[in-house]
Amino acid sequence: MSARARPDATELGDARRRVEALVCDLPGSGEKGFDQPWELRAFALAVAAYHNGHYEWSEFQLSLIEAIREWERGGGDEPWRYYEHWLTALEAVLSGKGLLSEAVLDEQTRTMLATPRNANHHQAHRDPVAISPRTA
Repeated sequence: MSARARPDATELGDARRRVEALVCDLPGSGEKGFDQPWELRAFALAVAAYHNGHYEWSEFQLSLIEAIREWERGGGDEPWRYYEHWLTALEAVLSGKGLLSEAVLDEQTRTMLATPRNANHHQAHRDPVAISPRTA
C-alpha cells in the first residue's frame, strides 16, 4: 500500500461517510437498501445535489413527505415503492429551483425509453454518478 494518499482521499472519505450516515437513517436500512440500480442513482443524485448546494435537505424532506402524502391521498392503489416517491420529491425540488424543466425531463425520458435495455451493455461504465452543472 502506498504511503501517499490521493489529494481528494479525505474529501471522498467524508462524502462516503455522509452518504452512509444518510443510508443508515432510511426506512428498512437494516435490510436490503436498494432493490434496483436506479434507486441508488436517485439516492446519489439527491445527495450530490444537496452537497452541491442546490437545496437544503429539509426542502427535500418536505417534498418527500408531500410525495408520500399524495400517494396516500390516492388511496394507495399503486404499490408502495419508496424510491419512486424519492424520485418524485427530487424532481419537484429541482423543478422548483429551476434546475430541471418538465420539457427536458420528458425529452430525456423519451430518449431513455427508446434506448434498448442492453444498449452499450458491452461497455464498462466506471464513471461515478454525477450531476452536470446547470448550463442555462
